[in-house]
Amino acid sequence: MKIYTMKNNKVLLIFILLFTSLLFVQCKDDDDNGNVIDQETCDDGIQNGEETGIDCGGTICLPCEEGGTNFDGIFVQEDALGRPAVNMIFGGSDTMKNEYNITEVSNHSSFQTSFLDQLENYHDIYAIALEIPVEDLNYETNIFNWNAEKFTTIMSNFDALQVAPNGNTTYYNENSNLVFTGRKLSDDVMDVTLMLMFGGADGTRFDGNNDTPQLTTDGVDAGDRDFSLPFPYLESPINE
Repeated sequence: MKIYTMKNNKVLLIFILLFTSLLFVQCKDDDDNGNVIDQETCDDGIQNGEETGIDCGGTICLPCEEGGTNFDGIFVQEDALGRPAVNMIFGGSDTMKNEYNITEVSNHSSFQTSFLDQLENYHDIYAIALEIPVEDLNYETNIFNWNAEKFTTIMSNFDALQVAPNGNTTYYNENSNLVFTGRKLSDDVMDVTLMLMFGGADGTRFDGNNDTPQLTTDGVDAGDRDFSLPFPYLESPINE
C-alpha cells in the first residue's frame, strides 16, 4: 500500500515539474532574449504597454474618454492651403507663405494688399526685362473681367476650392464660364492662374506669340500620366 502511494507521489511531482517548465518556456521569446512590448508613444494607433485603450490610459498616456473621443475645446488650425498657385505665385517670402497657411480662412482677406503688390511687382519685373518703362506695362483685366483688386481679393479669400455638390466641378471651364468650383486631376491649375494673371481680356496677352514673352504657362503638362489609374499617377521615368 505504501509503495502505491509513493509511486503516486512521484508521478504527481514529475507532473508538477513538467507543467512548471512549460510555463517558463511559453513566457520566453523565440530568441530567448527577454524582450517585452514597451510603451514608446501615445499616438501610434495601437494599444500597447500599459494603455487601457488605443493611445490612452495607463501611467504614460492621457486617460481614456468614456464614450469615445472627446472633441470639446478649442482647436488650432495647422494648415489651410488648398490651391498651390496661391503660395507658388502670390506667396512672396517664406514667412508670408507660412502665415497664410496658418491663418483662419475668414481672415485671409488681410493678404489681399500683399497679393496686389506682388501682382504689380511681377509686371514691373517683366517691363524691366523687356526694357520698357514700368508704367507702360500693367495688369490687364482678365477673361472674367476681374480687375487687379477683384482678382487678388478672390485669390486671397478662396484658397480652398469651393464645393459644387449640385453643379459642375472645375478649376476653369471656358465654355461654361465656371471657375474655382473644384478641380479635376487633369486640370492644370498653374497654367490657369498664370493665364488669369498675364493673359489679359482674351487670355493670350503674353502667350509667347507676336513677340510677347511666354507668361501664361509654366511649360509643364500632364505628360503620359493616366489619371484613371490609382494614386500617385506617376509619369514614366526618363531614361537617357
